[in-house]
Amino acid sequence: MDEVERGRGPLAGRTVVELAGIGPGPFACMALADLGAEVIRIDRPAAGPLSTAPPAADVLNRGKRSVVLDLKRPEAVEAVLTLAGRADVLVEGNRPGVAERLGVGPDAVWARNPRLVYGRMTGWGQDGPLAHTAGHDIGYIALTGALHAMGEAGGPPQIPLNLVGDFGGGSTYLVIGVLAALLEAERTGRGQVVDAAIVDGASHLLAAIHAMLGSGRWEDRRGVNMLDGGTPFYAVYATADGGHMAVGSLEPKFYAELLRLLEIPREVAAPEDQQDRSRWPALRAALAARFATRTRDEWTAVFDGTDACVAPVLGLREAAAHPHVAARGSVADTGGVLQPGPAPRFSGHPVTAPAAPPARGRDTREVLAGAGLDVDALLASGAAQEA
Repeated sequence: MDEVERGRGPLAGRTVVELAGIGPGPFACMALADLGAEVIRIDRPAAGPLSTAPPAADVLNRGKRSVVLDLKRPEAVEAVLTLAGRADVLVEGNRPGVAERLGVGPDAVWARNPRLVYGRMTGWGQDGPLAHTAGHDIGYIALTGALHAMGEAGGPPQIPLNLVGDFGGGSTYLVIGVLAALLEAERTGRGQVVDAAIVDGASHLLAAIHAMLGSGRWEDRRGVNMLDGGTPFYAVYATADGGHMAVGSLEPKFYAELLRLLEIPREVAAPEDQQDRSRWPALRAALAARFATRTRDEWTAVFDGTDACVAPVLGLREAAAHPHVAARGSVADTGGVLQPGPAPRFSGHPVTAPAAPPARGRDTREVLAGAGLDVDALLASGAAQEA
């Protein structure tokens, strides 16, 4: 294997054209860049209302190249089609029909490059009653049942950041779809549309919960189930200093270790009584009282290296400094910006620090010239801009 490709990742040699958007589309393309693909981001002449991060801190754009084109101008549309003609993947995150109206829909692209994989990232999908309406992560996961399942018993649903919808149900499934479609394109010579909808992906993520619901092992209400804080041995407890410890002692041997390390007397909680729901209120109270006697760091030392499945609840900056996270480079300070390392890892490709995000239009001239386009004419017309 060429040493350059070893350094870049398993997608080295692949090119992705990304039509700038927000949230899940950029994250998916960041992941593809982390995997070694060359990602050319087509930025708009003016930044969107949610694009407030300075370039150096715009982690979702790391490892990409930035070209500014005004797709309201036919010369810019032609430039995108030219780039797509040389690419393997195009990703867009507009409402259904917008890319077609701009002149960069699948048919227009396939006329230049029938092997191209066309990735579409939306919340509602390309069809269905809500397909043409606006939305955000919170609404998508609300309609899937995921939001309803999260929170304390008797309390309101709790928002899981935008991890479950935008990035879990959206970006992750777009990347899966793009990679699968690339494999098929290699075999057949034909690209296809990947319709990645957050409602589909978030619903898919609920597969195990649906399995438990269907078998009578899950109640369709919050805070009363095995994985939603309903059990006292899968919950979060406050410590003496206002910190918290996360307890996940589900299996009997791990639960027994939890009781031993907490020094909970058998008359209060015996390992063999773990699944006796009548004892859970007293057990929860006992665990809460015990955790409240020491600080988070003191309890961390007690459980460190054990199989009790207990961990401190860390802030984002604290997490980056944790010995295990730091040892793997799961989170790192790169150029003064805290960000995750590439994931997953590959035995054939050493982990390298991702390239910094580009300034808007930094690569306009080089990328367009490399595609054989008349850069000066595009800049003079206003169809393109450079930094």
